Formats: sequence, C-alpha cells, structure tokens
Amino acid sequence: MSIPTAPPQADSLVLYKSRPARVLAIGEKIEILLETGQKKRVRPKDIQLLHPGPFTDFSQLQPPEGELEAAWELLAGTETDLPELAELIFGEYSPATAWAAWQQVADGLLFQGSPQAIRVVSKEQVEQERAKRQAKAAAEQDWQAFLRRMAAGKAAPEDGERLKEVERLALGQTERSRILQALGHQETPENAHRALIQVGYWAPQHNPYPGRAGLPDRAPDLPVGDLPEEPRLDLTQLPAYAIDDAGNEDPDDALSFDGERLWIHVADVAALVPPDSDLDREARARGCNQYRPEATVNMLPPAITHRLGLGLQEISPALSFACTYDAQGALVQVDVHRTWVRVQRLSYESAEACLQESPFREIADYIAPFRQRRFVQGAARIQLPEVSVRVRGDEIQIRPLPILQSRALVMDAMLMAGEAAARWCQERQMPIPYVTQAPPEQPAQPQDLAGMYAYRRQLKPSRVSLAAGPHAGLGLSLYTRATSPLRRYSDLLVHQQIRAQLRGEPLLSEEQISARLGEAEEAAAAVRRVERLSNQHWKLLFLKAHPNWQGEGVVVDQEDQKTVVLIPELALETRLRLRSVPDRNRRLQLRLRGVDVPDLLCWFQAQSSG
Repeated sequence: MSIPTAPPQADSLVLYKSRPARVLAIGEKIEILLETGQKKRVRPKDIQLLHPGPFTDFSQLQPPEGELEAAWELLAGTETDLPELAELIFGEYSPATAWAAWQQVADGLLFQGSPQAIRVVSKEQVEQERAKRQAKAAAEQDWQAFLRRMAAGKAAPEDGERLKEVERLALGQTERSRILQALGHQETPENAHRALIQVGYWAPQHNPYPGRAGLPDRAPDLPVGDLPEEPRLDLTQLPAYAIDDAGNEDPDDALSFDGERLWIHVADVAALVPPDSDLDREARARGCNQYRPEATVNMLPPAITHRLGLGLQEISPALSFACTYDAQGALVQVDVHRTWVRVQRLSYESAEACLQESPFREIADYIAPFRQRRFVQGAARIQLPEVSVRVRGDEIQIRPLPILQSRALVMDAMLMAGEAAARWCQERQMPIPYVTQAPPEQPAQPQDLAGMYAYRRQLKPSRVSLAAGPHAGLGLSLYTRATSPLRRYSDLLVHQQIRAQLRGEPLLSEEQISARLGEAEEAAAAVRRVERLSNQHWKLLFLKAHPNWQGEGVVVDQEDQKTVVLIPELALETRLRLRSVPDRNRRLQLRLRGVDVPDLLCWFQAQSSG
C-alpha cells in the first residue's frame, strides 16, 4: 500500500506545519481543522497527506505499541513510504499508526524523508546521532542544574568558568549574558554584579568600577634610571616641611621661608621621567594616580616615589619655586632652581599645633595677603563637608576631615606655586597646560551650607589647555598645576618644560603638549569618575554594615518634588520625599532604611526635625 497521489479528501489526516490536521472540505483552497480547534483555509502545497481517512477525532491519534527497532533493522539499506513503515512497526496503516510512524520520521534518528519517500538511516549514523543527543541531554541537564544553583545562590567550584560570562557583563566588557537571560534578569552590569555576589563569585565588598573603566590595578613595573649629573642649589640648611594627611605615601611638595621669600619645593620627577621615555608614556596613559579607599595605584613605579618623595630620604632633589609677594599679596618675582632639600614630614594636625611657632607663624603671615587678594578677586569660599574613606582589612573607616588652618595654609602655598610657575613660563613664552575657569553667573559668596551647595553647582568646570586665562574659582588671573608631578601627569608636563628651559634644551611644541595633554586628561577623567564611584561604593558598604545607622542631615535644595539632604558625617547626598517642604539649612534626624550596593543607592527616613 502506498499513499494516494490524488488530492486529499474530506476527513483525511494531513500534516500542516509539522502538526496533524483534519481535512474538512475541498475547494479552491482546502479547509482544515487543527488540533487546537482552529479552522484554516490553505493551499494544497501547504499540506501533506498522511492517511486518506476516515479521520474525525484527534483523540484517535494515541500512539499504539509497536516494534520500532525491528522495523528499522528489517528495512536496513532500503527506502520505504509511510504506509509500509506503519505496517511494519504497528501491524496496520491507520490514522493513529500513520501519525505515530511519521513522528519517528520527523524525529530523524532511525528514519528520514517525506511520507512518500522514507530513507532508513544507517547503523553508524544512528550511533553517532545517539551519542550527540546523549551529550546534548547531559549538557542540558548540567545547564539546568547550574541555573538551579544560581537561583539558590549556591555556586559550585566548577561554575567558575561559566560565571566569567556574567563577570564580563558586570565589568562592562559585553552587553549580553545568557545566564542572566535564562534567570529572567535584565542584562545590566548592576544585575550581573548582584548575581556574582549572591553566588559568592565576588566578595560582597568587591569594587567593580576600576575594572569597568579598564584601569590598571597596580603600579607600572618599569626600570628607573639614575639622576642626571647637573648642578643643584644646596638648600639643605633651610628648614623645609612637607605637610600632608596622616598616612600620605607620596609627599611631593614642601614649604620653606627664608625671611623674604616663600619657597615651594616640589619633587623633581621630570629628572627621572624625561619626555617620550617609557616612564613618560606610561604615566601619560594613566593620567594620574588612583586614590581609592581600598588601594592606591600610582601612575609611576614605586621606586620613583621612594627616591624623590620629599622627606622619604635624608636629602631629596627638588624643583624649587622661590616666590616673592608684596604686601598686597601680588606676585613680584619668581625664581626656579634645581635644588637639594632636607625635608621634615608633618601631618596637618601636628602642623596645626605649631602655627603660632616659627617658621609657621611667619609663613602664615606671608601667605595671608595672597589669600585676601584671591577673595577680593572672587575666589570661591566653599566649605562643604569632606570625609576620608579608607578600608583597613575588613574595616571601613569614614573620618570627617576637620577644617584646619594648616590645610588652608598649604593649599594657598600650592596655589602660589601654581601662579608663579604659570607666570615664569608665560614670561618665557613656553607652551604649558594652563588651568582656567569661567566665573559663575551669580558671584555672590554664600555663607550657609545650602548656599555653598548651590554655589558649587553653578561653578563651571575648570579647563586644562594651552590658552592662559583667569581661574574664577581660585581668584587668580593666571594658574597652572605644578606641585603634584608624582601624582598627576599635567604637573609632570609643566616640570618637563621648566627643566628643559633651565637646561637650555629644546622645549616640547604646542602640538606635542596638546597631544600629550589630551591623552592624559582623558585618562585622568576616567580615574576621577572611578574614585567618585569607589567612594560611594564603600560608603554604602559601611551603611550596609550598620543597618541601624542614624544621624543628622541638612536640607540644601529641592529637586523634582524631593528634598535634597546632605549628611555631613558621611559627605553623602540623599533625596527624601517629605509631606511638606522644609526650609533650606534645616536639620533633620535621619534613619537608614535600606542600601543597594550594586545600584549605588541608599534610602533614609526623616524621623524628626529641629
């Protein structure tokens, strides 16, 4: 028996899109009934006849018992059709056996082809296909077991290789994750971060932001040469003080006063890092040091800091700026020397206790007119809360930075050096990177916390370029950064130009400076963003470890129907939806409600106000 070649008649069993169908009527088109109860009108070529009928009920298509393997062995090496195959497997050709036989053909393991021409698959091909199917089934079983472990938050050691896919998404190296997709999670770096913590692949404290930005995780390992043989002014008898935060590991500036001039000594980094050296290119690619709560990653090898950091050796080589200012705080003269200095290191706190002693009293008196001149010229007076965030082992330390006169003194001295370096280079028509800032639209200086918050928000970003100009926020008509060459490439670039001028060597051209500056500033911008996100990350981990945290917040703004509150002891902003709008500078008692570390979110509740 073979399948009729004539068009199917009513009540025939046909195949439509791999599923059974019953023919209802024959016309220009054929009306069929699907097993779902849906009727369709199709073309003859859209269906294939499986059995001429009568077939009236889909419940008839229950597969009977048969001899599948026996039929396959009997037909080995031949071809057959659906009626014969149904007869050999099930002993009859009926709608039920025709559908059951066709399912074996559609499966493709033992038989392949069409209802009219069915090929018998060889034993070798069957064995190969069975092995493939078994491997696929095992892989699927393993995959489902992995997904169950992921959902339960219990990864096994063997899951590490698979989880690298999720890690790549968490680090922004890809936009897709089959694993997150299978778990029904949106494919975002934050969700990937959350999943990796939940299964223990990442520690709960893991900071993903350096990896997302592609920043290096260690200082460069490059050889460091010797200092060049060159004359240096011996200032070792002039007391010099490097004043920094306690624990600072890269002191690159120090102060001296000779009774007439303020000396700002800066680590002579360019002496060991000339332009276009391997060290220079590496520092340029990094832009600046990374200062994260859990780690510091230098842009230069540690050996350079060890040799040149002021006060780390008994005597240090420096590039020293001798600044002469008049009684009105205006720069009169600046001299630049390569020097030897003997530096004593002090913390801001220890220097604070010595401000009424010599030479700190004289230094403060000398700097005071300069500070006043800056304020007269519109320098911003902003004292928003600042904190130091440090990770020491398993402990997260958040320490508010006190407002100290010693800190302000050092800042002003560094600004004097920046003004002096800019003036010295400009007078010699040397191309260097200047730092400028446009004035704010409303220059009135605020006195309260909310006013300072608003004033800071209207300040324009500072710009680093070859064009000299005023820096409104500092109150200076000319300024460059020149006191942190260990930490910032743009400062090193200024030093390279100054050293070339002092040595009578060719200077870098404007085009060369511009290209170097562009590369370094792009890298530095990424570092600044990572530092900001890292600080927020560790602040939230601190709050997560203190779920009962309570403290004070100060209302500083109103934004999108929410109250912006600044928490001074954390230097943290939060937004609250309150029933009534409180006055700015009002103090609120806050209680922590929740923390979401991967999304960098935290929520507080206002308990009372006073």
